[in-house]
Amino acid sequence: MFFHRQELQFKAQPSAPDAVFARSLQEVLGGQYGEITVAMQYAFQGWNMHIPGKYRDLVFGIAAEEFGHVEMLAVMIAQLLEKQPLGVSGNALQDDPTVAAVLGGMDRQHAIVAGAGARAVDSNGNPWQGSFITASGNLMADFHANANAEMQGRLQVARLIHMTDDHGVRDMLKFLLARDTMHQNQWLAAIEELKEDGLELLPVPSNYGQAQDSPQEVSYQYQNFSDGAHAAEGRWASGPTPDGNGTFSYSDGPTTTAEMPPPTHPDARLFGTTELPSTVERLATKAQDLLNRE
Repeated sequence: MFFHRQELQFKAQPSAPDAVFARSLQEVLGGQYGEITVAMQYAFQGWNMHIPGKYRDLVFGIAAEEFGHVEMLAVMIAQLLEKQPLGVSGNALQDDPTVAAVLGGMDRQHAIVAGAGARAVDSNGNPWQGSFITASGNLMADFHANANAEMQGRLQVARLIHMTDDHGVRDMLKFLLARDTMHQNQWLAAIEELKEDGLELLPVPSNYGQAQDSPQEVSYQYQNFSDGAHAAEGRWASGPTPDGNGTFSYSDGPTTTAEMPPPTHPDARLFGTTELPSTVERLATKAQDLLNRE
């Protein structure tokens, strides 16, 4: 059940309209790492979760907060667009810098499609996609994805805050930065708690069993497929592995080889070009039609 209260988690009121920045702000609303993505990601993780208790409560609580962030951004974008003129071409473009902004950097669909409102798109007008979300049912994998989403989101908000001098917009962005700080730390803490509770370990999926890895000697071997010479200096090239199950080693290039199999020969009715003469392919097509009617 959802219940909507008509108030905001934090104030969202710009000092002045700015259609160009409204377009930029769309990225952290409807982009790959925007608030729509994290809201839907956490919600689906909760709906897909197989255990009750603190982890399920955690993702549902944060999902609800993120829907509030969607609302804050949508309200802010609408206000940034509220008093922007539609604009006309010709002399007005040269005479009025506001019109120039509308015709230049504004998302035209803010006006044409949404009537001076926010849209579920990124800063280039690309529609938000459900494929952005990660909800695998494995909490270790999902919580790592969540930490990454919050890191990418905070990175983008930090960039946006330097693209405006509007105090109202900056105040809201600073609030989002603070919440992203909490959420990054929250997911990293949840990852460690999963380990402490013995529910999930690394590598994911931990209950698959590494005895089934084959060949096991490459499970912890860094293989350098680049001519960069310094990869061997990294923590990933020697010493104990983060999962505690092995020791890193380094190899200057691949350690295994396999012979390339011969080219494939699909069903002749797919009409791929092969080394067989065309007349032979035609006969094969007729034969396969007789033998296989599906």
